[in-house]
Amino acid sequence: MAPTVTDDGEAVDDRFFGEGPPDFPHDDCKLLRSRMRKEEDPTSPDHFRETENNLFEEKLKLKKPRFIWRNAIVLLVLHVLAVYNFFNYITKIKLLTFGFTLLCTVMAGLGVTAGAHRLYTHRAYKAKPPLEVILLIFYSMAGMNTMYDWVRDHRVHHKYSETDADPHNAKRGFFFSHCGWLTQTKHPEVLRKGAQIDMSDITNNPLVSFHQKHFLKLQLLFCFIIPSIIPPLFWNESWALAFWVNSTVRYCIVLNSTWLVNSAAHIYGYKPYEANISPTQNWLVAFFAMGEGWHNYHHVFPWDYKADEFGPHALNFTTFVIDCFAKIGWAYDLKQPSKELVWRTAVNRGDGSHHSLKKNS
Repeated sequence: MAPTVTDDGEAVDDRFFGEGPPDFPHDDCKLLRSRMRKEEDPTSPDHFRETENNLFEEKLKLKKPRFIWRNAIVLLVLHVLAVYNFFNYITKIKLLTFGFTLLCTVMAGLGVTAGAHRLYTHRAYKAKPPLEVILLIFYSMAGMNTMYDWVRDHRVHHKYSETDADPHNAKRGFFFSHCGWLTQTKHPEVLRKGAQIDMSDITNNPLVSFHQKHFLKLQLLFCFIIPSIIPPLFWNESWALAFWVNSTVRYCIVLNSTWLVNSAAHIYGYKPYEANISPTQNWLVAFFAMGEGWHNYHHVFPWDYKADEFGPHALNFTTFVIDCFAKIGWAYDLKQPSKELVWRTAVNRGDGSHHSLKKNS
């Protein structure tokens, strides 16, 4: 019997491989032969690569999502304390403390919106070192994950939005996309796709690397300690009031303002730029998240530094701040699409709710 010649030109005796038994398809025989050949040279780069990939895939198969009780309890206690402290202490704090708490809320929010989101995740503009330092401090005040984790998860979210690879897939419901995703381990697809995201710009940034190395100390200092000690030291506020208002009420406002972008702005609203995706235009989210609620636009033009067609004129305080830093040269290379491209996109792909179409109707 003449030997069979495989696609790579290797002669194989059909008496061994042939067509194989009924439950052993011929394609599997080819795969088996390929693996046997690679195993003959365990030092080859292909062998190492395949072994690492196989181990990673096997781990993912075993890594079923599970509930994280610690995270759930911490979030529950934090929000109960925030509600209690809001109704019991908000009328007792001094006016200066109220204004300072509001300022800290805005600064922390800008660390997320202008820093983690528009600068580091989407690279929608560039920042001089002084501005980067400011935004990294502001981000520390927000009390969220490391900058590396935040950027990676958000890049995966954009690339695989509303799929199993989306860390906060809105198709799994409002609660899951809002905060439920933080109370369970990640779906295997999130881990798989996340490992493929290019993060070299983040790992090669010396300021972000410093922030990553000292993350917990910086977060503790700027999120909890400094906001709690300034009111008592400078205008004789009660230590207890300063701590509870800043560490629970302010903290929860920042968290939920950010989470609303993942939940409400993916479920409720209109879609003037792309009708066939979940993200929507939501003015209420835009207000609380300082311009991040114009989410239908943002998912169509994620590289626009404004994250909206109309910039600071549409409940977009983040864009106003970036524009201010641009005037002194600390923010530069601001990216945005042409008005014609935005209009053509709305006409061809939107749901008809774009303002220009309403005027013409």
